[in-house]
This record gives sequence, C-alpha cells and structure tokens, in this order.
Amino acid sequence: MTRAAQTGDGAGALRRVTPPARRFLARRPGVLARLALWSLAETGQAFLVGYGVARAVDQGFLAGDVRRGLLWLAIALVAVLFGAPVIRGVFTQLAGLTEPLRDGLVRRAVDRSLARAVRGGAGGTDRAAVSRLTNQVEIARDSFAGLVLTLRSFVFTAAGALLGLLSLHPALLVVVLPPLTGGLLLFLATLRPMAAAQRRALAVDEALGDHAARSRAALRDLTACGTGPGAARRGAELVDAAAAAARALAGWAAVRTAALGVAGQLPVLALLLAVPWLRGRGVTAGALLGAFTYLVQSLLPALHTLMTALGAAGARLLVVLDRIIGPEPDATKAPGPGTGTSAPGHRARPKPAYPAAPRPAAAPPDAAGPDSADPVGARSPVRGRRPVRGGPAAAVELRSVTLSYGARAQPVLDSLDLRVAPGERLAVVGPSGIGKSTLTRLVAGTLAPSGGEVRVAGREVTGRAPAELAALRVLVPQEAYVFSGTVADNLAYLRPDADRADLDAAVGALGLRPLVERLGGLDAPVRPADLSPGERQLVALARAHLSPAPLLLLDEATCHLDPASEARAEEALARRRGTLLVVAHRLSSAVRADRVLVLDGTEAVCGTHEEALGRSPLYRDLTGHWNGGPARTP
Repeated sequence: MTRAAQTGDGAGALRRVTPPARRFLARRPGVLARLALWSLAETGQAFLVGYGVARAVDQGFLAGDVRRGLLWLAIALVAVLFGAPVIRGVFTQLAGLTEPLRDGLVRRAVDRSLARAVRGGAGGTDRAAVSRLTNQVEIARDSFAGLVLTLRSFVFTAAGALLGLLSLHPALLVVVLPPLTGGLLLFLATLRPMAAAQRRALAVDEALGDHAARSRAALRDLTACGTGPGAARRGAELVDAAAAAARALAGWAAVRTAALGVAGQLPVLALLLAVPWLRGRGVTAGALLGAFTYLVQSLLPALHTLMTALGAAGARLLVVLDRIIGPEPDATKAPGPGTGTSAPGHRARPKPAYPAAPRPAAAPPDAAGPDSADPVGARSPVRGRRPVRGGPAAAVELRSVTLSYGARAQPVLDSLDLRVAPGERLAVVGPSGIGKSTLTRLVAGTLAPSGGEVRVAGREVTGRAPAELAALRVLVPQEAYVFSGTVADNLAYLRPDADRADLDAAVGALGLRPLVERLGGLDAPVRPADLSPGERQLVALARAHLSPAPLLLLDEATCHLDPASEARAEEALARRRGTLLVVAHRLSSAVRADRVLVLDGTEAVCGTHEEALGRSPLYRDLTGHWNGGPARTP
C-alpha cells in the first residue's frame, strides 16, 4: 500500500504527528509558561473593552454622570492600547518555539535524505529532499507560528469576551453561543478532508517538480530517443492532477467560508433579533452595547483569524510535518521521462564494467589495418579478463580504468577494459549523464583517470603534453568552436599546411559547400554569431576531417544536424584513414558503427549492433524508442 493510501484522511497523520509534537512542547515548559502569562493579559484586555463600554453607558451617560462615563471609556481605551506591548511580548516568546522547530525539521530532513543515499536503494537521489529543506520546512515554520498566535489569541480572547458577556447578563450567552458553536463545529468538520486535499496537492507538487527535473536532465535523450511526447503526456497528467487538487482545495475553502459566515455573522444577527426578548428579561441598553462590542471588537475577529489559520496553516502544517517526520514513503517507481530504463538523474553508478563481447580468435597483423571492415582483434575481452596484448597497437585501449569525482564519490566508470582496433568505428550509447562524455575526455587525455591506464596508439595519454595529444587525437565536443577569421582559417586550424584542394575536398565530403558559398567562399570572413549550431558543427567536423590525427572523438558532435547531414558527416569521417569513436545521438550512428559500447550504469556491454541487442536490455529499450516501438532481439 502506498503512503498516499495510508494517509488518505487526516486521522493517520494526526496520530503520527501528535506524539512528537507533545514531546517537543514538553521540553519547553518555560517558553509556554511565559507565553501563557502574556496571553492572560490579553484576556483582561478583551474583558475590559466590552465591560467598560457597558458601564460607561449604564452608569455614566444614561445615568447623567458624564464624568463616570468618560472614566469607563478611558479604561476601555487603556485596555486597547495595552494590546501593543502584549503582542510584542508574545512575539518575543514565540521565537523560542518556532526556531527550534525549524532546526529540528531541517535535521530530520537531512538525516532522512542522507540515510536514503547511504542505503542506495531504488530511486537514487532523493530530489524531494530539496523541497523538504526549502519550501516545506519554511511552510511548517510559518504555519506553526501563525497557528500558535491564532490559537492563543482565540482561547484567551474568547475567555475574556465570554466572561464579559456572562458578567453583563447570562441571557446574552443563550443568544450568542448557539450560532457561534454551530459555525465552529461546521468548520472543524472540514479540517480532515481539507488536510487530505492539501496532502494530495503537496504530493502532486513534488511529483511535478521531480518530473521537470528528470526531463530537464534527460533533454538530449528525450530528443534522441523520440520519447518527448511521452514525457509531455506525463507532465500534462501531473499538471491536470495539480489543477484537480487545487479545485478540491478551493471547494473546501468555500465550505470553510460558509462556516465562517455562520460563526461570524449569525451571532450579531441573532443578538439584533433578540433585543426585545433580552430587554424583557432585564438586559440593559449598556449591556446590549457591551455585548455588541465583545462580538465585533474581540470575539468574532479572533474566531475569523482562528478559522482562517486552521483552515490554511493548520492543514498545511499537519501535512508537511507528516511528510518530514512521518514514516519513510514507499519507494515508488515513478515513470521516467526518457526510455524504459532507469530515470535520468536517478541512475545507479556503474559497478565494475567490462565490455562483454566474446574474445575472437587471434588475427594476422594485416587483418586489423586501417581500412579493414572486420574489426578482428578489436573486440572487448571476456568479462573479468585483460585485453589482448599481442598484435598491433590498439587505436584506443583502456586497462581497468576507474574515474571518480572525489575520494568518497561513487565511480562514474569502474574498472573498464576496452580495446578499439585501428580503423574501427565504435559508437558509445547510454542515458544522459552515464559517463559517455567522461569516457571521451579520458581517451582525449583531458581528464586523468582515478585508476587504470588509457592508451592511444600504444602511448599512455595521461600527463602527455598538449602538442603530443593533438598529434594523436581530435576531440569534437557538442558545442562546436568557430573563431573569427576566414572560412579557410577555421578549416585548416588543425592542419596549417592544407592546400586549396584539401580544403575543397573536406568541404565537399562534409556537405559544407552551400554554407561556404553563402558566406562568400573559403576566403570570406566568418562571424560565429551568424552561424547556427548545426553550421558550426559542420565547420568543426570538416576541421576534424582535415586533421592528420589518427583518432577522432565525436562527443555528440552531430546533435544539431538533421539525420541526413549526420549520416553524410559520419560516413565521410569514417572513410578517412584512422579510427572513429562516436557518442551516438541517434540509433543510426550505432547501426553504422562496427561495434557499440553500451553504458547502462551497472555494467558495460560491447559488441556489434545485433550482439548488443541480445545482451543489453537498455540497448533494446533505446532501440525500441528510437524506432517508435519495441525492439526485437535477433
């Protein structure tokens, strides 16, 4: 049973919240005692206001003693003015309750989030902790402060006003109490369903925020996998649920308003209608005027404030406290916005990841030449074994490579072994944030591994000088760099000795000719701001095509191109002598590759497209989403 089902009404939440609330208050008797003393002064103030008005009329003005009447009015005025220091004293003591509550809730929210992170269970990162530490803790603090103020004010003000009515004439209570009590009971009847509606609203708010965070983190995956419409539908469902929760809250707010009308307006109306009856029982004009003063000046404003606070702040406080200090919610499996795999942002970090393709038979040295279509000798080792050391130097070789961003952080890549043969085309796929870009940076030598060894063309890249690395590989990132200068300057940046024929060949191979002609030719100046992201990527890819480096690393370097342009660019880059490693943005890149490396957060799988379909559930899911339907294993 889910937590929502367990707490469908407010009774369960109230039972859970009451014991810790009692313990919290029991540890602060001094603050409560001082708060009660200040509030007793408010009782006296409420009593004196109505009583002074009644006595000023009966014993002063109606009796012909203006001096006494003014004296009683002065007493009532002093009682009103005395309210300012009373409120100041109340607020001073209130901080002794609200700030410890806030600190305790923050500690509870942090402890729960850290405990969940240490357990490392399903769901991964506790994104709802952000809402609890910010929005919900402040809601609890402010709601608690408002509730203490209004409850205290109502209890002591009502005590003073009712005591005043009784002292003026008991018949006044017979007229005033029934509608007052009826409206209050009607209001109290709405608290439980309103708390349930508030709980649903908070739950939907958390779910909507979590969905937005997941979708934002997986934006590239949503585009690449074609699952944007599904994420949009899920978002629309959550928005509709939030609207329904808001409508339910509005409905109960309307009932609360009706209860407020009964309790706040009927007593005055009943007192007006009962004037003849009251006069017949000896109630004086001063007593009637004092009763109206009690109602309008003290009792009804306090009741209005109480009902408003209980209906809004009380319901919010109950729900928020239950979510923070109540039992841990069940680990629900919220649907991710991307594929059918683990949701972006909630993935598990990789365990030891060995590409799982089988080891092929040894190949003669010429079988792995740069133009070889059969990547013999390039397959990843059997899980747990070292890559093959014999034969020609691998274009890329990773030996038990581990990378962590911090001493205590979980590794992004853990004990990864990989061997890519010269002339091979390898596609790397996986959810956003899984470590694909990290892998390209490791191979490029711009990021040092925490453990293991990375080699390119047989040479270890860690610690190598930038000039040496530039001769070994070219890394083209997603955000292509184009500088101010001529088109030729941009294209020949990695190969300054390229002649006109080389530049023309690269322009033609990458489909760059329409752009070059629009700009005015190879000698035309380029303003990077005038180029679209896709045009900048084409320029960067043509620059990489001209580079003499034997290894090209494309880190989603074609994500802004249309599928046809992407295919043309990759085919052109694959035809040049050398090795191509592509972080795939579309399924077509993986299908065109000789092999596919799938990083799924638990283990890596490496093989041909068909082999990856057979071994990797993630790859099957990605393929199904890319194709608009379920993938079939061969």
